[in-house]
Amino acid sequence: MRVQLFRRALLVAVTAAVLAPAAAAAGPRMWVGFQDDPSFRWTSDRSETLDFAASADATVIRTTVYWYKVAPRRPQNAADPFDPAYRFEDLDEMIRGAQQRGIEVLLTVWGTPKWAGPANNQLPRTLADYTKFTRALASRYSGGYAGYPYVRFYSIWNEPNRGLFLFPQFDSKGHSVAPRNYAKLVRAGYAGIKAANRKALVAVGETASNGRDRKVTRKGLQDTHSPGKFAELLGKVRPRIKFDAWAHHPYPTSPSMKPTQKMRWPNVSLASLPKFEVSLDKWFAKRKTPLWITEYGHETKPDKRGISFTKQRQYLAQAFSIARKDQRVQMFVWFILTDRSTVKWESGLVTAGGSEKPAFATFASLARAVDARNAIVEVGGFEPVVRFSMLPMAYYAPPGSGVGVAWELQQGSEILATDVPVVPLETDGWVSLRLPAFTPTRGLTYTLIIRANNEAGVKLTRVLTLIGR
Repeated sequence: MRVQLFRRALLVAVTAAVLAPAAAAAGPRMWVGFQDDPSFRWTSDRSETLDFAASADATVIRTTVYWYKVAPRRPQNAADPFDPAYRFEDLDEMIRGAQQRGIEVLLTVWGTPKWAGPANNQLPRTLADYTKFTRALASRYSGGYAGYPYVRFYSIWNEPNRGLFLFPQFDSKGHSVAPRNYAKLVRAGYAGIKAANRKALVAVGETASNGRDRKVTRKGLQDTHSPGKFAELLGKVRPRIKFDAWAHHPYPTSPSMKPTQKMRWPNVSLASLPKFEVSLDKWFAKRKTPLWITEYGHETKPDKRGISFTKQRQYLAQAFSIARKDQRVQMFVWFILTDRSTVKWESGLVTAGGSEKPAFATFASLARAVDARNAIVEVGGFEPVVRFSMLPMAYYAPPGSGVGVAWELQQGSEILATDVPVVPLETDGWVSLRLPAFTPTRGLTYTLIIRANNEAGVKLTRVLTLIGR
């Protein structure tokens, strides 16, 4: 039986600058976390693994929505988020668990079902099927249904510059076809997500770090595009595709290679992100295109190419430093959190036996320092409004319920103002707060300390840095 729509929360009127949850901040803040689908969704210790993520100060979890698994048979009404054909149960549980721990979610939608197309890694025969599915997905997690949390971040497909995930890359004559086909997927997916939730943020790309840009003839090798060439060709497709950020996987060519590895352009490592970003602006006629690093990691031994635990910690710190210094990087996702004996990929920060590798503590320390929930926000005008995350409260209370906010505004050692209002919890699990009788001075920095609680007994503290503009 379908649950009933909540009434939308009464939002605080916004007449001045508002903090958009994923907007580029005025300082080093990033959404930081993990992708680890088996550990977060399918193993018996999945709840404990989410606790591990929270203790590492993760603020985002990326997970793949396997269209062919969620919709093993054709739905009667594919745009209905509660059509009986859909199998969302494991995804529902993971997203609820993330919300309870104050962690946002990024959903990457990939994999065509047999009823919709010839193979998982090929376009559906009817692109409207993808639009309807993404609409159902974004509607289910729009915050409008009781017990189904709001999801803020989405991305279209996975590594479409590799034949393993999007086939074909080239036609029989060797002409590139993947970028134009991907543009069709983007238009279909973007339309579906935005129709259900216009405030959702949608990334495209999800590009692998390297490729050949030519059809291969050697058996056993997959066709690939470099991310630079793939993006350039995608930018030539008209009309231009719409998106909110570019997602990229800047792995080195081997786990043993340093994060500072320089790849030959148009391959794109961490070291070449600045050139890639400027190129994206040019190709898509954008200004300061936001970048999400949605996969990165270094495998450790016993993988035959793996590195030592100590070196993994060093490389993680180097990679994080590169990302943090880049003002366009809004997200950094490590692949994976926990090694599994059943999954031969050892880039986790926790061993298969449950012991933390040295990199775990380093990750937690670095993530804490850039916690996007303790945002740096530019504010201006009289009585500006800021927004901040109260996600765990949304796990226990519906939109519109009251949140008690004891706040203190400081400038240096001076306390400028305090208040204890009750404000409504919004649909996305965030709260808007107006700062009465306050006009920020251009160039000055302020500290806003927030101590919030609700009737469910949830208590949260946020520390925002406000910069006058």
